[in-house]
Amino acid sequence: MSAELWRPTSGCGPDCLPVPGQVPAAPIARRVARLLGVLGMLLVGAGLAGLLPVLPAASRATALRGWARATARVLGVRLEVRGRPPRRRALLVANHVSWLDVLAVLAVTPARMLAKREVRAWPLVGVLARASGALFVDRARPRELPATVARIAGALRAGDPVAVFPEGTTWCGTPTAGDCRPGRGFRPAVFQAAIDAGAPVVPLRVGYRCAATGEATTAAAFLGDDTLWRSVRRVLAARDLVVTVRVAAALHPARDADRRALARAAESAVHLVPARPVGLRPVTAPAVGSPIGAAVPAHAQAAAGGLDLAA
Repeated sequence: MSAELWRPTSGCGPDCLPVPGQVPAAPIARRVARLLGVLGMLLVGAGLAGLLPVLPAASRATALRGWARATARVLGVRLEVRGRPPRRRALLVANHVSWLDVLAVLAVTPARMLAKREVRAWPLVGVLARASGALFVDRARPRELPATVARIAGALRAGDPVAVFPEGTTWCGTPTAGDCRPGRGFRPAVFQAAIDAGAPVVPLRVGYRCAATGEATTAAAFLGDDTLWRSVRRVLAARDLVVTVRVAAALHPARDADRRALARAAESAVHLVPARPVGLRPVTAPAVGSPIGAAVPAHAQAAAGGLDLAA
């Protein structure tokens, strides 16, 4: 299996980003204050990293949630939560628009994030990621994915929530942008961890809008050839930016569930669209909230053996 299959791409480009003046801008003084504030929160996060490993699980979750919410406020981003976040272990799966998605998920339900290996070496952020129990995947070595899935399953069995972005890349998230959406959709491999651990899958939809205009915006997006600094600058400059996290009904996979059907059901719940077909296999995705597996034809379950990246 080639590494390229584990490095999905979207069709997003500069045209997906807001044009100058489309999003109301904050005054220069406020942008500077936000930048200084977020630098301060990164330093606070580095200090918090030293405390997290010794805190009880409940206190660790509270501290992480508080830090994420405070950092979002410092950035000038308002958080809205729709639905009831899970209180117990679950595999949280969300669409991926921005680096801000991580803060939004942690602010709603502190979880062990699945991150690319490079994050470990990032200044301050990497220290906090390791201390918070993040799980890392080396996308340059596809053959290591089964071991990563096993670690996710182990964390779920231990009672920890784990959050992943199964699309594997960011995209603008615009419902009408059919060509922008990653072509292979939700990658099913990580869903095997929920099946193996007998843990529910909770779909999350992350969206951004400008409260001043009431319209969805891509001001927070981190796309294509865009640099992290340009994306951060747009967030610092945006006025009345709101991130909404919608929590869908949990999916409860059966022991013999098909991970492909489970991935499609979760993707449908996140994007509120009919499940897309996978290859030529006529697998029927069950309804949201129902046990996954009963609706999967026997021949499709038999074809699902093995754990590969692209399947």
